[in-house]
Amino acid sequence: MRPAGFGNFLLLASSLLFAGLSAVPQSFSPSLRSGPGAACRLSRAESERRCRAPGQPPGGALCHGRGRCDCGICICHVSEPGVYFGPLCECHEWMCETYDGSTCAGHGACDCGKCRCDGGWSGDACQYPKTCDLTKKQSNQMCKNSQDIICSNAGTCHCGRCKCDNSDGNGLVYGKFCECDDRECIDDETEEICGGHGKCYCGNCYCQAGWHGDKCEFQCDITPWESKRRCTSPDGRVCSNRGICVCGECSCHDVDPTGDWGDIHGDTCECDERDCKAVYDRYSDDFCSGHGQCNCGRCDCKVGWYGKKCEHPRSCPLSAEESIKKCQGSSALPCSGRGKCECGECTCYPPGGSRVYGKTCECDDRRCEDLDGVVCGGHGTCSCGRCVCGRGWFGKLCQHPRKCNLTEEQSRSLCESADGVLCSGKGSCHCGKCICSAEEWYISGEFCDCDDRDCDKHDGLICTGNGICSCGNCECWDGWNGNACEIWLGTDLDFLPRIGRNGLHDLKCKHNVGIRPNDRENQCSTDQWSEVDP
Repeated sequence: MRPAGFGNFLLLASSLLFAGLSAVPQSFSPSLRSGPGAACRLSRAESERRCRAPGQPPGGALCHGRGRCDCGICICHVSEPGVYFGPLCECHEWMCETYDGSTCAGHGACDCGKCRCDGGWSGDACQYPKTCDLTKKQSNQMCKNSQDIICSNAGTCHCGRCKCDNSDGNGLVYGKFCECDDRECIDDETEEICGGHGKCYCGNCYCQAGWHGDKCEFQCDITPWESKRRCTSPDGRVCSNRGICVCGECSCHDVDPTGDWGDIHGDTCECDERDCKAVYDRYSDDFCSGHGQCNCGRCDCKVGWYGKKCEHPRSCPLSAEESIKKCQGSSALPCSGRGKCECGECTCYPPGGSRVYGKTCECDDRRCEDLDGVVCGGHGTCSCGRCVCGRGWFGKLCQHPRKCNLTEEQSRSLCESADGVLCSGKGSCHCGKCICSAEEWYISGEFCDCDDRDCDKHDGLICTGNGICSCGNCECWDGWNGNACEIWLGTDLDFLPRIGRNGLHDLKCKHNVGIRPNDRENQCSTDQWSEVDP
């Protein structure tokens, strides 16, 4: 028999339980089905409402499009790489923003697709410091791309970091320097990225199999496997790595597209007539050095000549003095100090390269490159070691724009050296860059603060012509070494294998006689080498 107050106790307990359940969040459903396989107690509309993100209208994506809705509960997909999780499948461990290759810029933690920034940092990728110790000049310098344009003219600079222009919130402009613009991938007709048949990366479409075109707008009438089979050259490379395969046909990267049969040709681009020219010139027919016949990129030499381009005679009728004089031409050194002289013929270093050329190696296209290897600042073409600038640019390396978007005050502020003097008093300022005095040829540097006379010389030439003088130090080109870039360490010299095995960084004779590329008679014997600390 139950106590008299037991019924009242049950009624009170039931009331408290009901009140507690009504306070549970709406997404919590202790039992929305009466049993396994039973019908859902919720209506379809209510079930979908619970699976939809707050604020989304009816008909919006359920479970963020990453799962299925089962009686008001999201069952997240796991078929794709990564892990989807969260009450509405809203979290993905790979979704956090990155900056300069680091998730949350290395200044925060990824939490459910959003960066939780460390103290002192802010931004979608925690890339912006809340306090900045940089001057405006230093900040702008860190925001310049390889063409010296601040944030690629597609964003603004904040304490050395670019904030890209994405006023519409679609995030299509991105990159460390805002260099990527995926708006270039949008098809004009369908307004879809890559026509819906590819992926866009940094403004370029990468099409799905069977589709091609700048925006993946064309479809092939053959299978991708058949297309690749037709384009594969005998050596197993698609279009011989000299063209692109479009629906089973190779479109060769011919530098002279004036006819159906250009310098690069063949059904699979297997023939490259440029391989037959000692110096490639699209306006010249100097195949095989004039001593042979070019057949699909291979020289068949006439009697008495040999070499990859038939450039070497079998015997030499010249004396050593006559040979050197012929190799010297108008230069102070045989082969301009950039090659090897054999029987009056120069082989320019590095052998097989294309940047040093000419009868006496007088053309050196490396002189058109800056320290980062950019040719003519990206605003011109190189012709025999001199930059021919495109419209709107000038300078030795086409580094100066003729039009300037900066005010005079902004320009001058970027040209002031550390002591506050404009271009160190040795040049003029144009659009935020110093143009050093032409009368003092040896003045160089970003603020005209360097003297190229401080660089080492060899045979009267600064850096022997085989490197760039960078503020008093020679930066040697590949294959050259020494304080004045006077030592050739190329693979064609007899002593190089011994050098490679000993692992020497820089070599000189113990009696301090340097080795010139064309002075084979004066080379040190093996017991005369000593290692010089780099």
